[in-house]
Amino acid sequence: MPDRPPPSTAARTPRPPRKARAIWLRQLHTWHWISAALSLTGMMLFAVTGLTLNHAASIGAEPRVTQGGGVLPAALLGQLKGPHDAKAPLPDAVARAIADRYAIDPSGHAAEWSDEEVYVAMPSPGTDAWVSIDRGNGRVSTETTWRGWVSYLNDLHKGRNTGDAWFWFIDAFAVACLIFTLTGLLLLQLHARHRPSTWPLVGASLAIPVLLALFLIH
Repeated sequence: MPDRPPPSTAARTPRPPRKARAIWLRQLHTWHWISAALSLTGMMLFAVTGLTLNHAASIGAEPRVTQGGGVLPAALLGQLKGPHDAKAPLPDAVARAIADRYAIDPSGHAAEWSDEEVYVAMPSPGTDAWVSIDRGNGRVSTETTWRGWVSYLNDLHKGRNTGDAWFWFIDAFAVACLIFTLTGLLLLQLHARHRPSTWPLVGASLAIPVLLALFLIH
């Protein structure tokens, strides 16, 4: 009886059950599209503002400065007398009066108290604003500088003067992007044998920024 050839290595190597692979693939696709949907708008925003930040010097913008002034009513000036913590906010009644008259709201912002004046800085995305009140005569000075929508979006990109809500949004957005990219990498691995250019392209995505950083950044 003729000898049979030994079974091939491929035949001896157990393969993962197709059902388990299908479940794993379906889960990856689910997480991938959900994370893509959640991060889509944010990625577009950060991609566009990445361009505007990179070309900030060539994007012209004329800041619009608005100044105001007046005198705080005597009844409210009394609330600024006496000792105050160095960073205490303005008294509520004073802050409301400033907001009603000058369209600039210092409520809740830390103030800088000195013997002569109280100064409140109120920066926000695309905007710098401040109010100064003379503690002796109640003279009020305000200034608001609007740097335009491009500056506003750039400040969102940088998280500059954006507050706690945007701070946590950036963290959540970053997690969604990580899930999107990691599930994308796993999907690439699962389909790589049918797409020979997969790993060269992935390698290029790593090599290009590394080489630029090492040799072309001064």
